[in-house]
Amino acid sequence: MDEPIRDSRTLAIQLRDRIAELIRAEGLKPGDKLPTEAQLTQRFHISRPALREALKLLEQDDIIYVEHGRGRFISAMSAVQVDRPITVFESVTDMAQHYGYKPVNKVLSISEEDPPAVVSEKMCLEAKARVIRIERLRLHDEEPILYCIDYVPRTIIPAKLYDIDWSGSLLNLLEQHRHRPRMSAATVSSVMLPDDVVERHDLRDFGPALLIAETCFDAAGKPVNYALDYHRGSHFTFSLVRK
Repeated sequence: MDEPIRDSRTLAIQLRDRIAELIRAEGLKPGDKLPTEAQLTQRFHISRPALREALKLLEQDDIIYVEHGRGRFISAMSAVQVDRPITVFESVTDMAQHYGYKPVNKVLSISEEDPPAVVSEKMCLEAKARVIRIERLRLHDEEPILYCIDYVPRTIIPAKLYDIDWSGSLLNLLEQHRHRPRMSAATVSSVMLPDDVVERHDLRDFGPALLIAETCFDAAGKPVNYALDYHRGSHFTFSLVRK
C-alpha cells in the first residue's frame, strides 16, 4: 500500500503523477484496464473527488481513456515516453519542483500601471483598465533559474498592493479571489533576456532562455493572467508529442 501524498504540489497534480508512476511500475500496456476507483482510493489514501480530478488530468493528457460501463483503460499515448510535456498546465513552482528544484521566489518589483498593448489585447481589457505587474525571480541554491513577469487585471485583486505577500503562489492568490486559472494558451520562443533586465538585476550569466508567453483563463473562460516566463536554457528542457 502506498504512503499518503504529502508534498507541496496541488493534490490533483500529485495524484496524477503517482498514478502515471503506477502505470509504469506495473508495466501496464495500451488496452490494459486501470485499477478501479475503489482500489485507487484505498491505495493512495485519497477521496473519490480528488481521485476523479486526477483521472481527468490523465484523460486530458491522453494517458487513459474511458469506456462507459467498462472502466478506464491505458491509451496508446502512454507508450510514448516524454520527459516533460510542454502542454502540461501548472504553476511555475510546481513545474520547477517536478525538475527537482526547490525554488525560492524573489519579488523584484510590484506595481499598478496601464497595460502594454499586447497585454491589453491578450486579456481583452477595456480601454482604461489597469493591471498589476509582478516581476519575480526564481532561484535554486541562490542561482537564478527563472525570470517571470505576470500581469493581473486590477479589478480581480482590489486589495492594497502592500497588504499582499507576492512571494507565494499567484495561482493560489487568484483562487482566493475566485479566479484560479484552469487552462492557458501559450507561445514558445528561444530568446535572451531583455538587455535592461540583465543590467538592472545583474543577470549577465543567465544565458539563452526558453520564453513561454501565456494567457491564463479561469473556469469561466475569462483571461485572468498574462505571464512571461523565461526558463534558463541550461536548466530546463521540454518535450512534446504530436498526434
